[in-house]
Order: sequence, then structure tokens, then C-alpha cells
Amino acid sequence: MAATDFYEALGVPRTASQDEIQRAYRKLARAYHPDVNKDPGAEARFKEVAEAYDVLSDPEQRRRYDAFGPNFRQVPEGTDPDAWARAQQARGGGRRTAPGPQPGGDPDEWFGAEGIDIEDLFGGMFRGRAGRGARGGGRGWGPVPGADQEAAIELSVEEAYRGGQRTITLTGPDGQRTYDVTIPPGVTDGQRIRLSGQGGRGSDGAGAGDLYLVVRLAPHPRYRVEGRDITVTLPLAPHEAALGARVPVDIPGGEAKVTVPPGTSCGRRLRLRGKGMPNPQGQPGDLYAEARIMVPPTLSDAERTAYEELGRLSTFDPRGSR
Repeated sequence: MAATDFYEALGVPRTASQDEIQRAYRKLARAYHPDVNKDPGAEARFKEVAEAYDVLSDPEQRRRYDAFGPNFRQVPEGTDPDAWARAQQARGGGRRTAPGPQPGGDPDEWFGAEGIDIEDLFGGMFRGRAGRGARGGGRGWGPVPGADQEAAIELSVEEAYRGGQRTITLTGPDGQRTYDVTIPPGVTDGQRIRLSGQGGRGSDGAGAGDLYLVVRLAPHPRYRVEGRDITVTLPLAPHEAALGARVPVDIPGGEAKVTVPPGTSCGRRLRLRGKGMPNPQGQPGDLYAEARIMVPPTLSDAERTAYEELGRLSTFDPRGSR
């Protein structure tokens, strides 16, 4: 994702409104979801779209992305965007420039002895230390915060719906570390859970960066999730579809009742407002029950007689009605 332009990934202009970004994401997520698109590249495209939406739908992340580009997460807070832009332009002149602080290591290795003025780049956050020495070989730049880091966390649809506690173990440069993670209810694919102070180590006593856990929803045999909307198959008997009925449908949070209108055909989507993924900060998603008409694998004598009688009485031609 580092080399991908998030606006291009969603097919929207940089001036797109939040509504335009959401509509583009829903359209693409529906087209590339691995449960419905079996193309080998669909899953990677779906994750690309989810990552782009996660950033551009968050006003603060979008602001930083617009200012600093794909590596915005590695740019320390308080960095002047104009100074950062000048640093990137300096690359064209053959000078080594800052890729953003990394965990541990030697600051001279990040910026180079002939790099840009560190005071200019980071807006004076290192001022007040004796012996700046960026060009003179000294250190004395002051504490450098640790870099933010990312790791994936796979959740079932039910876990994402309910939220709760989860213990995970990650392997990094310093070996294995175990984290107790609070999963908020209604997290979506591509959303990031922040663990403050659990990222890369800072230098000279500076604080560590943050660790972001990127949510990946595991494929589910029953549910298909698009953003906060959930689609589930609703099996119906022929008489329920023809006459209408009120039937139960399983949802990640338990069970709900859905009203089936008379004359429901296979594939019809019945909407249950607000029964999709919860949203602690706004409107929850919707649940769509997709009708699938089932016939008995074997018929009793009475059922066979009834179906034969229906066949004689009915004038409905399913092939002629298309």
C-alpha cells in the first residue's frame, strides 16, 4: 500500500466529499469482496480499497495524508508540511533526506551527514540542545520519538460485531510480545486499533510510538460484510416465499425477525435497518437477508399430491415471466 495513491484506489478526486468517498468504497468493496469475487487479485484489491477508505474517511488521517503522502504515519506530530515538502524535493538534487524516524538506530543513518537542516524539517522541536551538529558530525539533536508500527489482527465477524477482549502475541525485532487488546464493538475490515506507546522505541529517552492493529475480517460461511452492512442468506420454503411469512434470521448478535412479502423470489434482498455492524460514533449498518428458496429433498405422499395439484391449478410460467 505504500506506493498506492488512496484517492486513485477509490477512484475519486482529491476534492471528494465524505459522501463521495463512502459511495465509492461501498461500490468497490461489493465488487472485490473475496466472498463474491473469486478472481486471484480480488482480495488484494479489496484490502487496498479498505485501507484507502480507512484513511480518507477519517478527517485527521486524511489531513495528514494530504500533507505528507503515503508515509504520513512515520512523520512526527508537529512537523511543518512545507518543510517536509522541501525535504522531498531535495531528493531530486541527490541529497539524502528523512524517510521518517524508525525504531532505534542512529539518527545519522536516517538523515545522512549531508541531509537537510533538521531544525527546518521538524519545526524547531530539537531547538534548545547544545551542539546541533547535523553537518558537523555531532549528535545533540535531542530526543527522537519512536515510530508508529502496524500489525494485522484477524477477527471473526462475530468478534468484530460484539467487541471484547483479545490477547495476541506478535513477533518483532526484540522477540515475542503479548498484548491485551480491547476490541470496540463494530470494528470493520481495514479499521485500525491503536495501542498507545507500544510501537517503536524512541531515542534519548523519548517516548515510544504507537502500535496500530489493522483489522482483517476472516471469511465467514454465512455472513458477507461490506463496510458496516451485512448480507446473510435467508432460506425459505416455497409456501413461505409465495404466501409471505415472518421468519427468524440469524445475525451476529443473535436472532432477528424478518417479514417476507408474498411473492418473494430467490435472490430478493430484504433490508433490516440498523441490524448490521454497530457504530459507536454514528449510524449502524444494515442487514440484508437474501432470499433462497429451498425445496424438500424428498416428498411425503401428501406433499407430492399437493405439489401435483398446484401444478395443475397454477398458470404461473417462471420462464415466460422474465
